[in-house]
Amino acid sequence: MPKIKEELDYDLVLDEPPKYRVLLHNDDYTTMDFVVMVLKNIFHKTLEQSEAIMLDVHKKGKGICGVYTYEIAQTKVEQVKTLAKQNKFPLLATYEEDV
Repeated sequence: MPKIKEELDYDLVLDEPPKYRVLLHNDDYTTMDFVVMVLKNIFHKTLEQSEAIMLDVHKKGKGICGVYTYEIAQTKVEQVKTLAKQNKFPLLATYEEDV
């Protein structure tokens, strides 16, 4: 039986997964200090970054905490929800596709 050597030429193209922005939304009850703590602990922001995002939330109604893959964005939103509930704050985090 003859041996056949076959070469295949593939161009493998990997697409980047879609990214999602995680947003915090302003409310009348959550303290600014709590928002800063959330940004530092969950999103690993510096104090300066946390304060800047917190001011966006306060002044503009929402602020972008970061851009992540779907699973990570979903996890971050759930972590905010859990921590806010434990501390009796109505802080809302959402995610949306980053276009």
